[in-house]
Amino acid sequence: MLKRCIMIALAVLTVVLPSCSAETVGGVAVPDTLTAGNVPLVLNGVGLRQRFFMKIYAGALYLEKKSSDARKIIAAEAPMAIRMHFIHDGVPSRKLIEAWNEGFENSTRGDTAALASQIEKFNACFTEAARAGDVYDIIYSPGQGIRVYKKNQLRGAIQGTAFKKALFGIWLGEKPADQNLKEDMLGK
Repeated sequence: MLKRCIMIALAVLTVVLPSCSAETVGGVAVPDTLTAGNVPLVLNGVGLRQRFFMKIYAGALYLEKKSSDARKIIAAEAPMAIRMHFIHDGVPSRKLIEAWNEGFENSTRGDTAALASQIEKFNACFTEAARAGDVYDIIYSPGQGIRVYKKNQLRGAIQGTAFKKALFGIWLGEKPADQNLKEDMLGK
């Protein structure tokens, strides 16, 4: 009888208690909230960055309030974040930087000159190969700019609204790094 009561109680708790993560993508559990400073953000959408049929990372977009309007998100002067949870093991730092530079070129339609020093500071946050399980949080807070964290350790801070727009444009712009990931991050 006691064993049966315990089994029923466990079954009820499993159904009633909320999950600690909103979604699992590519074997990665993605949290349903993140903070930008002390501002709570909610998971807007999550998907996989794939290249040549390889799963590179799970990418998640966090906003104060859900939105599917990429242009408004890019332009917003509001706290937001992108989390990259690497699935592929051993992405060399030079490959990461090449991808960032290509993304900035696409996001700005080739007009990166005004952002050159900020892009250089951002790229300096990626001096080590990305390993499976590495988590990068790219967090924007108005007045503080972009902060890049790897495994919860601050790697760098970059100021500038134009830079923030170009950076978020890598994922959400007209020529995103991965169209499927863009749509997933927008919750489509």
